[in-house]
Amino acid sequence: MKYKVLYYVNQFFGQVGGEEKAGVKPEFVRKMVGPAMGFNGLLEDKAEVVGTLICGDNYFNENKQEALDYILGVIKEEAPDIVVAGPAFNAGRYGMACAGLANAVIDELGIPVVSGMYMENPGLEECRAKAYVVETGDSAGGMREALPKMAALTLKLLSGQELGKPEEDGYLAQGRRLTIFVEKRGSQRAVDMLLARFRGEEFKTELPMPVFDKVAPAPAIKDLSKATIALVTSGGMVPLGNPDRIQSASAQKWGRYDIDKNVALMGDYCTIHGGFDPVYANEIPDRVAPLDILRDYEKEGKIGGVYKYFYTTTGTGTSVANAVKFGQEIGKELKDAGVDGVILTST
Repeated sequence: MKYKVLYYVNQFFGQVGGEEKAGVKPEFVRKMVGPAMGFNGLLEDKAEVVGTLICGDNYFNENKQEALDYILGVIKEEAPDIVVAGPAFNAGRYGMACAGLANAVIDELGIPVVSGMYMENPGLEECRAKAYVVETGDSAGGMREALPKMAALTLKLLSGQELGKPEEDGYLAQGRRLTIFVEKRGSQRAVDMLLARFRGEEFKTELPMPVFDKVAPAPAIKDLSKATIALVTSGGMVPLGNPDRIQSASAQKWGRYDIDKNVALMGDYCTIHGGFDPVYANEIPDRVAPLDILRDYEKEGKIGGVYKYFYTTTGTGTSVANAVKFGQEIGKELKDAGVDGVILTST
């Protein structure tokens, strides 16, 4: 008898549509859709995907309880041995949906969940303590590498074998500490590591510590009435038509636009950000990038002036590495231009 696997995907991988279909309600189909087909082929006739759950990213995150009520109802009825979600790569809303589903399925139904996410996906921290999450690349281009790892982990869980350490079985550490028996006691292992460090040899700590990025705050502006202030946003606000083709998610570039003669962004700008409903931002672009208020402050003498260029990109799904790169590049331009301060807005 084959084990039963239930697969969860978003509207894109469920072949319903793109961003315009992100609001679709959850649906269950008794067939393999999208990555579920490739995943099923890796199960070595030991398990079978019995159906696919499809839900729009926006719908799940904006109507979480309603989405979970339907999804959990289907899972109870189908009674799978395991649930597989994703992989979500670096898609934030998709990752959060996979995480929300995973936590609910594990907590309420006691069924294991396997997923795949990029290290910077916000969904990872939401579910990694409970679900088994395989590390993936940041885009769907890594599907061929992700599915075999997820399938191997799934088969091991289904077989009832005890999982080894995360690096041995290919899942991301869950933050749990387990008691194990080893030949050397802790004090001996610690001295061995210390000696290896003194000798310049490789060693691996048994207690890795998180590394946090520390940014020293800039000194306060002494006199705002003489300061030049620049406007920067990750809200995806661009000139109509998006002339530089800045990506709506997982941005690979930023844009710089002349606003020297603009009193406001009204009428000339719109958002291409893929992470929120753009209606109100497009209605009044200054809700995201408040040039109108800066102009008022400029007239009132509260600031010395507004820098002639406006900088923009999108934040949703953008990797930390790219975000740091963008910040360094934009920061250098502003510093070289003698700008005193920045209004940095997000969404």
